[in-house]
Amino acid sequence: MERFEGRCSLDWWANPSTLLARVDIAVVIADSGGGWDARGRLIHDDDEGRQGLAFLCGLDPVFTLSFEDGSSVPVTVHALDDQGRFVLAEHTDPAVRRLP
Repeated sequence: MERFEGRCSLDWWANPSTLLARVDIAVVIADSGGGWDARGRLIHDDDEGRQGLAFLCGLDPVFTLSFEDGSSVPVTVHALDDQGRFVLAEHTDPAVRRLP
């Protein structure tokens, strides 16, 4: 894959069987030589959407990036800004969520 641009969702799981939040996003993923570079933005960019995503990122920034074809990859959300834009990085640590 050299480049993907489309709609996806960020899914925030409390545990392997409990999906607590799904956020619709637009994402651009590009090959960066040894990995990939991914940037996204909220589809429904409003204060409530930004605050909700910021709250979840504050608890744990690890989400599942889910594609329309059913495939998915664990990602970490970084640098949410006031316009609902952010950077995604592949999450390579064990998929164990520590809850407060």
